[in-house]
Amino acid sequence: MTRTADLGIRIGILPSGPTASIADVPGVGVGHATVWRDEPPPPEGRGVARTGVTVLDLGGNLFRNPVPAGGAVLNGAGECTGFLTAAEWGLAETPVFLTSTMQLGRVYDAACELLMAEDAGIGVDDVIIPIVAECDDSFLNDARRMQVTAADVKAALDAARASVGRQAPAEGAVGAGTGMSCLGFKGGIGTASRLTPSGHIVGVLVLTNFGDQERLTIDGVPIGRRLPAAGAAATSRLVGTAAKPAPGGSCIVVAVTDAPLDSAACARLARRAGLGLARTGSTGHHASGEIFLALATGLRAPRDGEPARPPGDLSGLRGDRITRRVRIGPEGRVTDRDRITGRGLDPFFAAVVEATEEAVLNSMLAAPTVTGRSGNVSRGLPAEQVRALLHVPDLARLGELDLG
Repeated sequence: MTRTADLGIRIGILPSGPTASIADVPGVGVGHATVWRDEPPPPEGRGVARTGVTVLDLGGNLFRNPVPAGGAVLNGAGECTGFLTAAEWGLAETPVFLTSTMQLGRVYDAACELLMAEDAGIGVDDVIIPIVAECDDSFLNDARRMQVTAADVKAALDAARASVGRQAPAEGAVGAGTGMSCLGFKGGIGTASRLTPSGHIVGVLVLTNFGDQERLTIDGVPIGRRLPAAGAAATSRLVGTAAKPAPGGSCIVVAVTDAPLDSAACARLARRAGLGLARTGSTGHHASGEIFLALATGLRAPRDGEPARPPGDLSGLRGDRITRRVRIGPEGRVTDRDRITGRGLDPFFAAVVEATEEAVLNSMLAAPTVTGRSGNVSRGLPAEQVRALLHVPDLARLGELDLG
C-alpha cells in the first residue's frame, strides 16, 4: 500500500507517530466492514454495492466515561448525528461511525442496539445519540438499495476494538471509503498522525469524497493539472452519461489526541481541519459537506460528575488512558489543572492541519481503480507518475516526461 512518505516528500514539519496513523493515539482503534457485491438488481439480486462501514473507537465505556469533544462545519451539505449534542455538552459518548449517505439510518439503529447490549443503563439511566457521519458514494454504489446490515456495523465495531495497539488501519477503498472519490481520483479512508513538542499524539482519520482533479495539490505542487485527464476510460456505459464524480461529495475529518484538552480546545482543533483540506485542493463546493470532529482522551472523566475511579483503577475501561500531564486529585477525581489552553494549542493546530493534509493524500494513494454501478470508473491515483512530477528538478522539463 502506497502512502505519502513513499513519494519521498514530507508534509509539514512535525514528526509522525510510529505508525503515522490515528492508531498512534493510545487506546484508539479503527475497524472496517466492506460491502462489495456485483448482483443483478432486485428481485433477482441486490444490485451493485461499493459501500461499507468504518468505526473509530476510543476504548472503554464511552457512555459511562465520555471524552471532551468539539466540532466545526466548513460546508453543511451533509449529516452527522450526535454532532449537536457533542457541541452542546462538549462530550462524545459513543464511538464514531462512518458510512454512506443513505445508509446512515441503518448504521444509527445498529449502533444503538450494539451499545445498549453492552450497558444496561443505556435507555434507562439516559439515552444516547450515536455519532454517525456520512458521505455520498452513489457514483459507484447503487444507493437505491439498502446495502449495509446490522451485521456489517457489528463487524466494523468488533474490528475497531480488536485493532488497538496494532499497525495502522487499512486505507483507501475499504469500509465506508469503498465507493468514495476524491479530487478526480479514487478516495476513501485515510489517516495520519503528528507528535507535538509536548510529547502528545494527534491522529486524524478522514473519509474523502470531494473536489476536482484540476485542484489536486500535493506538497504545494499542482499535480492535478499536470496529470492526464480522465479521457475515454472514464466514460459510462450508459450512453450520453459522463462518468465523472461530482465535486461536491463531502469529507468527514475526525481528529483525536491524548492531550488534556477541554471541549472548547477540541472545537478549535476541529476548525483547523479545513486548512488541511484546502492544502490538498478543497474549495468547499456548494453540495459538499465538510464536517469535522475533534476528541481528546486526556481529560476523560466519569459521566455527570459521578465518583471517579481511584488512582490507578482502570477496571471496565478497555484501553482508557489518562496522560501523565493530568493529575488525580487526593479525593480520587481527575483534575484539569494541567489542561492545555491558549498559545499552548498552537502545536496541536499545526498537527491537525498537517495530519489532515497527509491523510487525504493517503486515502487516494492507497485506493486502486474501482468500477461500480453503471460501469462508472473512479481511477486510482497513479503513484509513479505523481512521484516523477514531484521530483522534476526543473519544471520546464515537464514536457519531457512520458505520462501517457
